[in-house]
Amino acid sequence: MFNIDETDRKILNHLKVDGRASITTLAGALGLARGTVQSRLTQLIESRTIKRFTTELNSIETDEMVRAVMMIEVRGNTANSVQKALQRMPEINSLHRTCGVWDIVIQLETTSLYNFDGVLARIRELPGVANSETCPLLRRIS
Repeated sequence: MFNIDETDRKILNHLKVDGRASITTLAGALGLARGTVQSRLTQLIESRTIKRFTTELNSIETDEMVRAVMMIEVRGNTANSVQKALQRMPEINSLHRTCGVWDIVIQLETTSLYNFDGVLARIRELPGVANSETCPLLRRIS
């Protein structure tokens, strides 16, 4: 497992504010050599500490998105393979292992009900998925 130190935390915190910052900008802001920032960023990406770079839209643009929380029960010892398959799906924003009736809880987001239906079908067809329950998120309160 990759150990994150204070330098990595500074890079990650800066990227949270400005995910498009160049290596040169990061190096200047953090007082580090450009090569140091480049190698640290490469390690963070390769270790999957940074899973993806994304764009956050304002609420007017995202009100049309279809969002849901889905609880998944897996058969036997297939949780790892189901988890890996889910991690490859770009519609999934977060994935959590849990205990109790449900083994995995995900939050997903699509651009339409048609796409939403397709994602649910792909998830339910994954080998190892025994059962699921989906709760669409209707309106954000806070």
